[in-house]
Amino acid sequence: MTSPSAESRDDLDEIDRVLLTALQKDGRIGYAELGELVGLTAGGARKRFKRLQDRGILQIVGVTDPLRLGYRSMAMVGIVAHGDVEAIAEALNDIEDVIYVVLAAGRYDLLVEVIATDQASMLEVVNRKIRPIPGVARAETFPYYGIRTHRFEWGVR
Repeated sequence: MTSPSAESRDDLDEIDRVLLTALQKDGRIGYAELGELVGLTAGGARKRFKRLQDRGILQIVGVTDPLRLGYRSMAMVGIVAHGDVEAIAEALNDIEDVIYVVLAAGRYDLLVEVIATDQASMLEVVNRKIRPIPGVARAETFPYYGIRTHRFEWGVR
């Protein structure tokens, strides 16, 4: 994921918006069905799909449920940095248990989502992998007790 940019959004036309909205609801929808939604052939829909992928606007992935895969501990870690925030983000990216890294403003310079098989493993990740990264001044862990909302449809403007 990259930094927000209006440039990518500004040149989306109505056909792109309809295709993206449909794909957010069902990432496995066929090209023929996509084409029917916007008056294109399956080939035309495929070309639009590919163009959206090539521009980095669209990515199709299978989303799994970490709890059902055996990850019993999830947490957000707020990091205060004294050093190169980008270098810290890169180091975090290399940690397998880190699934999300956000550069932030406010109390924390980075917000990091971590998954682990259990609380002992979570402690290991935070204490032995995150805190020792050069430039990490403080890491505060916020364990999840439950996830109530996890959306993948946020509309297309």
